[in-house]
Amino acid sequence: MQRVLLVSNRLPVSVEKRRGSLRFERSVGGLATTLGAFCKSRPCVWLGWPGIELEKIKGEEGDIEAGLLSEDCRPIFLTEQDVEDFYRGYCNKTIWPLFHYFPEYTVYSQDFWEAYERVNEVFANAITDVAERGDIIWIHDYHLMLLPKIIRERLPEAAVGFFLHIPFPSFEIFRLLPWRRQVLDGLLGADLIGFHTYDYVWHFLDSVHNLLGYEAAMGQIITADRIIRSDVFPVGIDYAYYSSVAKGSEVQKEISKLREKLGNCKIILSIDRLDYTKGIPQRLEAFSLFLEKHPEHREKLTLVLVTVPSRTKVEQYAQLKKQVDELVGAINGKYGSIGWTPIWYLYRSLPFHSLIALYSMADIALVTPVRDGMNLIAKEYIATKTKGRGVLVLSETAGAARELGEAIIINVNNPDEIMEALAEGLAMPKKEQLERNRIMQKRLQHYDVMRWANEFIDRLLGTRALQDEIGARGLSNEVKSKLVSDFQESQRRLMLLDYDGTLVPFSEKPEKAKPSGEVKRLLKKLAKNPKNEVVLISGRDKYTLEKWFGSLNTGLIAEHGAWTKRKGKEWKMIETLSSDWKEEVRPILELYVDRTPSSFVEEKEFSLAWHYRKASARLGDLRARELVNDLLNLTANLDLQVLEGSKVVEVKNAGINKGRAALQWLSRQEWDFLLAIGDDLTDEDVFKVLPATAWSIKVGFSASAAKFNLGSPSAVGALLKEMMED
Repeated sequence: MQRVLLVSNRLPVSVEKRRGSLRFERSVGGLATTLGAFCKSRPCVWLGWPGIELEKIKGEEGDIEAGLLSEDCRPIFLTEQDVEDFYRGYCNKTIWPLFHYFPEYTVYSQDFWEAYERVNEVFANAITDVAERGDIIWIHDYHLMLLPKIIRERLPEAAVGFFLHIPFPSFEIFRLLPWRRQVLDGLLGADLIGFHTYDYVWHFLDSVHNLLGYEAAMGQIITADRIIRSDVFPVGIDYAYYSSVAKGSEVQKEISKLREKLGNCKIILSIDRLDYTKGIPQRLEAFSLFLEKHPEHREKLTLVLVTVPSRTKVEQYAQLKKQVDELVGAINGKYGSIGWTPIWYLYRSLPFHSLIALYSMADIALVTPVRDGMNLIAKEYIATKTKGRGVLVLSETAGAARELGEAIIINVNNPDEIMEALAEGLAMPKKEQLERNRIMQKRLQHYDVMRWANEFIDRLLGTRALQDEIGARGLSNEVKSKLVSDFQESQRRLMLLDYDGTLVPFSEKPEKAKPSGEVKRLLKKLAKNPKNEVVLISGRDKYTLEKWFGSLNTGLIAEHGAWTKRKGKEWKMIETLSSDWKEEVRPILELYVDRTPSSFVEEKEFSLAWHYRKASARLGDLRARELVNDLLNLTANLDLQVLEGSKVVEVKNAGINKGRAALQWLSRQEWDFLLAIGDDLTDEDVFKVLPATAWSIKVGFSASAAKFNLGSPSAVGALLKEMMED
């Protein structure tokens, strides 16, 4: 079984120094608890920060490493400045508020960003020191979003997965981040990127498309050199453990103690880390409204409000603590009576068995975050309901709401709705509670934390297998050597080379994609050799090709095959063509120019092209779909063809294509070496007319009739140079 390197900001074991001695304490909750069972099921090594700054343990690093070795943990040491700028700064003052839709709290600091880059490099150094061939590297959460790319560059053969445990925001929010492209590039170093809900996946893919231009289909992102998957893996809990602990004697004793303090009141439970994303003020205001509108429930129930201290040095958290304190005081002061306090307020973390006891006792769990990646409290509450009774009131903006639809789902910003949910929950018949909870329990039991983790790992390995399968179509060193050898040993060589996207990258405007001096020198050298017949095939007009390449000793094919030119000859039409149809089609294209800012129409002699590379990616793709549909309806009886290229929709005469034009060279003589290279759908016509002995290469990694793939125009240039070396 392959070893898994788990990488997270914090280790599951914290190190403290008390009275000059090191103390090791296993963390409770969070990722440590989530992945605890998984780590027992297979070889794992966990890498992360042990929770103590380097300055405090200078010279004792070896002792800490030795102490953590038995826990299969490897510490990554950070300085006080790293912790301040990386963790408290960029992670908690930039990414956390922005990804949770609190842009007003977001701090954009270059110093924080540089610390984030630096610490991600520190983590990468630690991983490369520990990693062995065959290891699976599983990186967790928003602290380490640059890490996948760094690891990909250092360990290109490693299987790298990334899981985000917080929401991924919509493009309109994410685009506010100044370092948005770097973050996306970092994440795309992973082979598999996991999220809790489909919403987060869609937001991520939307941002990738809009900012980086990569297409995605069925969760597969096609980049220049590889395919990456993004998918949904709603994290589970160790259901059996929570359920069994709830039945245990220790929890039952705790329930008895709590009953003595709370009496026979019904219990509404609220447990959260004190964070502005958790919606605590909103639920307190709704509870106050409930007591006002439903006086019959006064002195018959208690809201147990547990808030765990968090980020106390951050201003917003200090303000939130003050707000919560004031709300609790106001409600208790207004509605309380001798012998009854409406809210039992605990500002501290609770021992595990006390937490389970409160889950078990609570008649209602009030889980109402403003925004939450998943929220495992909701799942833990349902798992402890061994007798089936209890009502979960859950915010629709928690990731868990996608799975726990049988809960009472509310809008956290609607106090009336929360109030009504409390009333409904208190009045809900026992039978209905049992029915709702059994459905949710069965679901949580079926998709527990072990299945979540194993499914992620299986999917990651499946993605690597897909990449290997596609990689088999790539030009390995062995295959490349064979191609070069065949070329150099041959005497009659034909090379059919596409231009845009093959010899040069795409540009925002077609006229900007002029051949560089290096490309022209390479083509000149190829064409100068009498053994070579070089043909440049393009969708561009003949005047542009003549201007750029007319002085070279090459063949030219323009407008996707409408025009051909042999070496030293004049341009010829492949057949008699008409352009009368343009007057009917041009107004349609111009309408879409008006509707799509930054798009434009390019007119060629026998075709019209609508370009949208500079337009908003989302709008451009939408308009392209609409335009294609309109054009297909318009041209159904006009003997015209609608072509979809890379950010372009083109209309031309039907029956004219690059493959048909290439046949003029293919049929001229017997070639003992044939090579065709292209990047888009129009080049597929060339690949399809080649004989079985030909070499065919698709630039990019989408499906193709070509036999092999190359990643980019620069890789094409490198290959052609290697072929020409003596």
